[in-house]
Parts: sequence; structure tokens; C-alpha cells
Amino acid sequence: MTAAVWLAGLAGLLAVSNRVHNDVPMALAIKLPLLKLRPELIFAGDSRTHYQVDPSLAAELMGKPQGAVINIAYEAGEPLAVRAAIDLAPDRFGDAHVVINLTPPILNDGLRTAGSNPQDVTARMSVADQIATFLPLRLGTLIRFIREAFSSRLAAEQHVAEFGQPPADLGLVRLTTNPNYKWPSDISSHAFYAGWDLSGPKVKYEIGALCDIVKRVRKLTVVSPPWAPRYDRAADPAWRRMDSEQVAVIDAAGRRCGFDVVNIPSVPGLTQTHFSDESHLNASGIPIYTRYLMTQLNR
Repeated sequence: MTAAVWLAGLAGLLAVSNRVHNDVPMALAIKLPLLKLRPELIFAGDSRTHYQVDPSLAAELMGKPQGAVINIAYEAGEPLAVRAAIDLAPDRFGDAHVVINLTPPILNDGLRTAGSNPQDVTARMSVADQIATFLPLRLGTLIRFIREAFSSRLAAEQHVAEFGQPPADLGLVRLTTNPNYKWPSDISSHAFYAGWDLSGPKVKYEIGALCDIVKRVRKLTVVSPPWAPRYDRAADPAWRRMDSEQVAVIDAAGRRCGFDVVNIPSVPGLTQTHFSDESHLNASGIPIYTRYLMTQLNR
């Protein structure tokens, strides 16, 4: 009886959350005031752009003034959210080159951890599917979805994206290296690749969003960023296979929908000392990665 009442209560909360959810989360909304600068180049995506692409340096390399490049990426950022942001300011995106990074958590349907699961995809699932997918082991993912749904509605009602204060450093956030960090032994067993599955709703909705974005921006480029050089694809065939499968899915969509794909398995000069963990750069690696990424975008 208690379990039934608890499930009914959770289902009710999820139903309300699906209704109030807004595809632009608070984490993205607080960055969108940067659009007032009318940028020519917009970096978006998840933490691997949020923490490691310097828009000030990118503008300098382009010979453009500060503000010509911005970084609107955020933790677990997804293409669906970028598409929704375009709805808020179509004129600011229409003349811009938009660069979105894609990583395994955004496309892998086997990954169901709270911190990495794309919220906009969860919002497109029925309550029954949400419960069947995430219970009993991933209750925290549903709790985060409920919390983020109400937060996104608050951001929309308070018009944070339109009237908020632009964040510092044009959206870049710098990480430092934790000397006590426990590095994973390999990447194929990393949580990002758990239950590897590129045939579910994440690929359907996120790739579909990219194809919609192409029509609404001057140019779209999708980037697959590097991992720390301590990990060797040649010595980890399972990781090499999964990484290749993800890039192949993105490449196929790019050819079909008309966006460019930049796959960056490694960067010259980017060493282990430049990484704060297996997938994120520390502050010392930002200029190296930004310079290299800009050369790839200009090819």
C-alpha cells in the first residue's frame, strides 16, 4: 500500500514536471544575455565547451572585437536546449556560426545518471516510460528532472534569458586540477559508456534538433572533443569501437542535414598536465585547445 501511494505521488510530480518543463534550463538561460552582444560565433554544448573554450581568445584570433564570440555551453548541455534558445532570439542566432560539442552522455541511452542525463529528452518521455526507465536504481535522475523542470519554468517566467546580467568572461568557466583525483583505469568502462546504446530517443531527439538548427543559423559545426592523452584507443578496442560509432552517427547526420563535423581525438601540444580529469581541461589547457579548435573551424 505504501509503495503504491509513493509511486502514485511520484507519477503525479512527474506529470506536473512534464507540463511545466521548459527546454531552456536555468543554466543556459543565465548565459543567454550574452546574445545582446550580437556575436558572430557562438560556442554551445556541454561541460567540455563550458570549461575549455575561451571566447575572448577566439575573437582575438578572428581579428574581431570582444563580444564577437560567446560561450553559452553548460553542464550536460544538449542540442534540444540550443534549438529552444534560438526560438527566444532567432535574429541573434540567424547570422551566427554556431559550434556545438557532442559527447557520449548526450547520445548514449544506456547512461541514466542524474548529473549527465539530458533533461529535454526526459521531458519528451511519458510518465510511464520515465518510471520504467529510471526506477528503481536511478531515482535520483527523476528527482533532478523534477527539480530542473521547475527551475526552467522559473527562468522563463522571470525572463532570465532576456533581462539577466551577462556572465563574466563571456561564459567561460575555468577548472583547476585536483591533485587527489582518482583517474579511471580505462575509458571503455567509464560511466559515460554504460549500457552503450545509440538507437534510443537521445539520438532521435538530439540529432533531430541539430538538423533543425542547421536551417536557422548561418552555419552549424558539431565537435567531438578529445579525452586525456593518458588513455590510448589502440589499447582499448571497446572504447575505440564505441567512439567510432558515435562519430559515425554524427557524420551521417551531418551529411544528411548539412552541418560540418569536427572530430578531435587529440590536440598537438595538449598533454596530460593540461587535464583536470579524463575529459575536462584545466585552465592551462584552454588556450591550446581554443587555438587548435579555431584552426579546425577555419579549414
